[in-house]
Amino acid sequence: MSTTDSSPWWRGAVIYQVYPRSFADDNGDGVGDIAGIRSRLDHLSALGVDAIWFSPWYPSPMADAGYDVSDYRDIDPVFGTLREAEELIGEAHAKGLRVIIDLVPNHCSDAHPWFQAALASPDAPERELFWFRPGRGPDGAGKPTDWVSPLNGDTWTRTTNPDGTPGEWYLHLFAPQQPDFNWDHPRVRAEFEDILRFWLDRGVDGIRIDSAAMLAKDPTLPEMSPDGPNPFVDLDAVHDIYRSWRRITDSYPGERALIGEVWLPDQQRFANYLRPDELHAAFNFDFLGCAWDPAALRACIDATLAAHAPIGAPATWVLSNHDVTRHVTRYGREDTTFSFAAKREGVPSDLELGTRRARAAALLSLSLPGAAYVYQGEELGLWEVEDIPHELRQDPMYHRSGGVDPGRDGCRVPIPWSGETPPFGFSPDGATSAPWLPQPADWKDRTVRAQTGDERSMLELYREAIRIRRAEPGLGDGTMTWLPAPNGVLAYRRSPAFTCLVNLSTGPVPLPPHAERLLASGPLEDDLLPPDTAVWLRTAGPAGPETA
Repeated sequence: MSTTDSSPWWRGAVIYQVYPRSFADDNGDGVGDIAGIRSRLDHLSALGVDAIWFSPWYPSPMADAGYDVSDYRDIDPVFGTLREAEELIGEAHAKGLRVIIDLVPNHCSDAHPWFQAALASPDAPERELFWFRPGRGPDGAGKPTDWVSPLNGDTWTRTTNPDGTPGEWYLHLFAPQQPDFNWDHPRVRAEFEDILRFWLDRGVDGIRIDSAAMLAKDPTLPEMSPDGPNPFVDLDAVHDIYRSWRRITDSYPGERALIGEVWLPDQQRFANYLRPDELHAAFNFDFLGCAWDPAALRACIDATLAAHAPIGAPATWVLSNHDVTRHVTRYGREDTTFSFAAKREGVPSDLELGTRRARAAALLSLSLPGAAYVYQGEELGLWEVEDIPHELRQDPMYHRSGGVDPGRDGCRVPIPWSGETPPFGFSPDGATSAPWLPQPADWKDRTVRAQTGDERSMLELYREAIRIRRAEPGLGDGTMTWLPAPNGVLAYRRSPAFTCLVNLSTGPVPLPPHAERLLASGPLEDDLLPPDTAVWLRTAGPAGPETA
């Protein structure tokens, strides 16, 4: 965020995502923890980010890596204690880092006390807090609907009554261990409003909302139709929930923010979540999944800015996260897009090409208008780990698909800090447990220590890019203007003196004359910008690159 930017922090921040299990392990059990995060805060300060977003750290049986929450007001012992989390928040604030936590309101764990009470008796009032329904057919053996889970597989599980007879079914859009809440019930709404206050009272600056568009369900439980509305995604009723949450966050000092995980193909429907009385920001998944193609990227950028402009909301730019194939790997493939439906193992990737494109994409995403997100390890140039042995894989997407979907473990492998061999400083010296997912030996050149001070490294590229972003008044929140450019080149101005060029063509293109070169993603060829390379320039005039 530019140091001269007076707009709210979340409009132009660089936000770093920490996946706690894989960031840093302090106690040597092979799993990252809060103490490990606290010991590595200086890395984030040196990187220059404005805020840290923590993926779920709540008590959980870990059926889905913590997204199955059994207690929303505490910390899972594998990560530490609530007291440690409070100290972490304070230490981050002392270093100028804001804190965003993950909230999972669509579903909980089947170990949650409410759901356990609901299972204990068919007459329990807690059943109304979930979606319990009788099955179809004379014996109730048929699922209430044929809805398909985003994680692949069924969305209903049948219960067993206390006397051993088959009971009703309950809805779980994700894994069976993740029963969906019934957000039509006022007790559910009141509970989450209290949870929101619990964490805001502890000083968190923002809440990232998991599966934000899925909370409301059509109570008639209609079957899905190719031509009709989805009965559990993006129902109008969900907006009342976020209006109430916005009133709560606005009542706290310090510009608290609500940030939604909203996967929607319709840009207008997406923008509805960002109206002035709802969420402050939402993730731009169209950009994340966009091909490394100049026309596709420009169209995506234009559509994103056009959707956000009428409501005055900031755009967000995301290249990777804990759910998707790391973009170093994606950009090295023939098909550089991302979708869950098409994700498969064994797709070749040129990691050298992917790294070159990832470096250029970093300068692209960090210079577009709005906020930018950096997933842990992205600043190290880590690639997707695709050779994890079957017996070590943990993601339910992999297991529920019978191995057809490779799952998300490959982007969640613990990150390397130092040393020549695993665990690369992730765990302390002498740790008796291996990291919870295996690290590739080739990461010895990708550690923080190996890259620090090497001006050619991905880490130093990110550090310098974020430093310049902070110093340049035109970066972060604001507007942009496209400039004339040769075919295959993206060229835009963020201020009268700042221009970004990204060459996605197959050959070098001329650089504008008399321009100061602030930062390039790779070596320049005299006055030429090579393919798959980006450059930031300080220019005195309106000229972009030569179009001849």
